[in-house]
Amino acid sequence: MIAPAEYLLHLADNALILGQRNAEWCGHGPVLEEDIALANNSLDLIGQARLLYQHAAAQIGNGATEDTLAYFRDVADFRNYTLCELPHMPLMATTSAGDRDFAVTIVRNFLYSSLMVLVWDQLQNSRDAQLAAIAAKSLKEVRYHLRHARDWLVRLGDGSDQSHARVQTALEQLLPYTQEFWSASPQESAALANGTGIDMAALQTDWNRLVDEALTEATLRQPATAGFVSTGKQGVHSEHLGFLLAEMQSLARQHPGATW
Repeated sequence: MIAPAEYLLHLADNALILGQRNAEWCGHGPVLEEDIALANNSLDLIGQARLLYQHAAAQIGNGATEDTLAYFRDVADFRNYTLCELPHMPLMATTSAGDRDFAVTIVRNFLYSSLMVLVWDQLQNSRDAQLAAIAAKSLKEVRYHLRHARDWLVRLGDGSDQSHARVQTALEQLLPYTQEFWSASPQESAALANGTGIDMAALQTDWNRLVDEALTEATLRQPATAGFVSTGKQGVHSEHLGFLLAEMQSLARQHPGATW
């Protein structure tokens, strides 16, 4: 049994887009150790994306490769969570793109890793043997990602007044986007139906527990999440993904078919 290609693309796109976002810290980390840590986080995520794109490309055929799937699809073709594509700053900020907010990055990585440690754990039992193997490898990596993000969440949340305020603001901005985790998309439903995917809604209780425990330790307040549910995994994205893809894909599109 093989997972639907669109489901594999959803998983791959999440990893690629968040990996690209975290790579934006390379050379700009608040301290050298964190510069390296976020770069390694990006390498892990892009490595996961490569394996998933290779698996999807084998199904799609017609000359599809990991490179064509990453560099030659447009915004509406991507199936990543909207959370993964958002910039590293409060969304209403008037500062330039160069002003990254470490608190936003940490909160996003924490929320996403708290989900994926559950997702990869469950996908180890997928009826798609290749996806199950990817999940087993990815689980080891995302456990580190979660530990790194959680440690910083607690350190900042229970730190100075300024660090607490910035993390609280980031949490209030980003937590509502996690509601997209629990609304089933067509590709998730198809994968669940053939035994290669998982029931995302069934993970919500465990995810809430991971998040609540960390927020309590970090002395952070749980903000409301009701309201608009983002739809990135259905191909309807924020305005930010187009700018991210333009930067990420520009070289490949200028020199299609180039080899290195």
